[in-house]
Amino acid sequence: MKSCHLLVCACLFAFCACSLSAQDITEIDKNFRVAKVGKLSVHYFNALKAPFEVTGFPWWNGKGPLYRIPENFTEKEVNRGVLALARHTSGGTVRFKTDSPYLTIRADYRSFSNMNHMPRTGSAGFDLYTVGDDGKELYLTTIQPSLQNRNKTLEQRFNSVPRGKVRAYTLYLPLYSGVQNLEIGVKPGSQILPPDPQKIRKPVLFYGSSITQGGCASRPANNYTTMLCRAVDAPQINLGFSGSAKGEIALAEAIGKLDLAVFVMDYDYNAPNAAHLAKTHEPFFQAVRKANPDLPVIMLSKCSWISPERRDIIRKTYENAVKAGDKKVWFIDGNELFGEAGQNMCTVDHCHPNDLGFYMMYRRVLPVLKEALAAGK
Repeated sequence: MKSCHLLVCACLFAFCACSLSAQDITEIDKNFRVAKVGKLSVHYFNALKAPFEVTGFPWWNGKGPLYRIPENFTEKEVNRGVLALARHTSGGTVRFKTDSPYLTIRADYRSFSNMNHMPRTGSAGFDLYTVGDDGKELYLTTIQPSLQNRNKTLEQRFNSVPRGKVRAYTLYLPLYSGVQNLEIGVKPGSQILPPDPQKIRKPVLFYGSSITQGGCASRPANNYTTMLCRAVDAPQINLGFSGSAKGEIALAEAIGKLDLAVFVMDYDYNAPNAAHLAKTHEPFFQAVRKANPDLPVIMLSKCSWISPERRDIIRKTYENAVKAGDKKVWFIDGNELFGEAGQNMCTVDHCHPNDLGFYMMYRRVLPVLKEALAAGK
């Protein structure tokens, strides 16, 4: 009887083992699936989930497509342009560490911009940086989408990825396109680790126009806002909305509720006229200041199509704050932003900066940002 019982158990064990082996492990855990990118074997991981760190979307709950403003906002709070452009991923990053000797990307666009005056590498591309031996971020490569990627999954290898050890990486997301699925591919068996904390833990938030959003940088990391945050090692929140930053108070109130390192206010361009700017600029600032009494705030006037009238409206907001005893406000005259290079060399259309223009803006704003960060400690 005992031998019969042992025989039955052995048969049951063999049956279970057979059933388990018949079940493809890749159907249970998709991280075991091996894809092919060219001749490379690749394991893909969802880059919008841990251990990857996503920055730049303070109201995003970790589910669904990336979105830059509160999801409950409607046309009652902001204009239609903001609602549409909030889908674009300007200022967003994915940070991680890995020892993989190669990396790939697989992404689906929620929206895809292809403009006449801006390189597609900037409007829809991805920039990859690592940390060099000197401890500074080092540019590696840019993913270059084709027009076919409007409706077709983007899948490419990152060039120039170093080998040999665990490295930190930052992936900068498109300036004028939306991303709904994003995966990073590594060599099977490679480690994927969370990134180290940034030097400045709280984000720097920028609110402004198409220039703030990044038009017309040749690639995402060349926006002046991103150069600034990379220089001080701080997370960025980019609330640049092309043609649509109208100083709506609901967005000011939402900004005021965030825990920020510095707020940069740069929406001069998108106020339809000087009267609108005068009506909205100081109330916008005051709404943020009421919620955040100690937040350092930098105010900019526009860098092209200079208007002394509009500049003086912004300067007045600054001067009124200083007169009221506010010691954490700064004003930068937009006429100074392009420096010696000037308007003739710094734009693509007399309005939007090229890479040189963004670099000149970065160079002028950086010392003020450093001062503001020091004042906020």
